[in-house]
Amino acid sequence: MLQERRPTRISPGTPSLQHLQYISDLPTTVSRMYACADDLAIMHADVDWQAVEGVLSKDMATVGEYLRTWKLKLSTTNTVSAACHLDNKEAKREMKVKYNNETLPFCSEPKYLGVTLDRSLTYRRQLQSLRKKLTSRVALLGRLVGSGWGTGATILQMVTLALVHSTAEFCAPVWCRSAHTRLIDPAINGTLRIVAGCLHPTPADNLPTLAGIQPSELRRQETTLSLARRAMEPEHLLHLALSRPSSANARRLKSRHPLVPAAQHLNSSSDNNNIRAAQWADHQWNAEWTDNPTSLRIFIPDTGTPPE
Repeated sequence: MLQERRPTRISPGTPSLQHLQYISDLPTTVSRMYACADDLAIMHADVDWQAVEGVLSKDMATVGEYLRTWKLKLSTTNTVSAACHLDNKEAKREMKVKYNNETLPFCSEPKYLGVTLDRSLTYRRQLQSLRKKLTSRVALLGRLVGSGWGTGATILQMVTLALVHSTAEFCAPVWCRSAHTRLIDPAINGTLRIVAGCLHPTPADNLPTLAGIQPSELRRQETTLSLARRAMEPEHLLHLALSRPSSANARRLKSRHPLVPAAQHLNSSSDNNNIRAAQWADHQWNAEWTDNPTSLRIFIPDTGTPPE
């Protein structure tokens, strides 16, 4: 017989009612707990390694009691521990988090919800993997252009946005401020050259306007702004983090340019208050193109439409 449960709001994208029944009464832990579909993340921050290991081991025991209550079994092959820090002296140190008197395997580069994390949160491995995906998709787009199907600029724009940019912007608010985003820029620029029909000597700064597609950097910032706007709702997962003052996030890794300060800056900017998130990139793009001293402005006074 099922126990009575507290009401759970079903938002778009939630897996199923049966799954919600399982996670609606997850136990309270000392660490922060985040659940999405069948993936569960337990995170804790402290300056002492033993303290982190002790808290996580205790919380894993709490989760274990919950699983046993519902006759569930933890997937030990997919459950790992990981550590994110900037202490190079402890770069090779492995956390010892225990579950059922066994130490969970340690993974230096775990993958959660499609994003590969690393110790210092540079997202280099994530962007290297993304570069390989984009390279194969750009090659596929090149075959489409080389065919005799009479593909025009409008069709190429649609295919590029659906095939390349959708992949290039997956979870962009997380890694878009990384110094390694340059790893995927050549693939994206190659796509824009295909759409615009430009040769390799064409300056990369002019490619978005010639192709009629927003610059990648602005598109990533737009996704961050859109996430920040949605997080203003009290029921959003990131509401508490984004509603705190900047000083409350002082313990985060500042050199990694985390999401919260960037999202707060975009959301609080006076220039963005009266602009919808979906129109922000176009507004910024037009402003930058107006200030661009290039001679292309004679032929393309406004952005968004490639020249005939």
